[in-house]
Amino acid sequence: QVQLTESGGGLVQTGGSLRLSCAASGNIATITTMGWYRQAPEKERELVATDTTGFSTNYAGSVKGRFTISRDNAKNTVYLQMNSLKPEDTAIYYCLLYDVSRGVNYWGKGTLVTVSS
Repeated sequence: QVQLTESGGGLVQTGGSLRLSCAASGNIATITTMGWYRQAPEKERELVATDTTGFSTNYAGSVKGRFTISRDNAKNTVYLQMNSLKPEDTAIYYCLLYDVSRGVNYWGKGTLVTVSS
């Protein structure tokens, strides 16, 4: 079993920055995808950014150039640096860990990001 613990959400003004963190613990496979999804009110959950061990990163078009995903594999932690935030970035941000070998998704409980105009 894998547990994901997110932190770093909060309230920020338009144009501001936040850094989200997600620490994974438990039985973690060697090759994983870690990343972030978000869900705004009355909208479906959508991809923000992902990073797969030894492979490339992937970003939603709406956040490219503003958000940066990074990983510390020694700490089993993934980060999301969010710059130039916009009101439309307001959502609950969920951490994802995908165990490639087992084909299993694990989700965090989510952290709320609110961008005021």
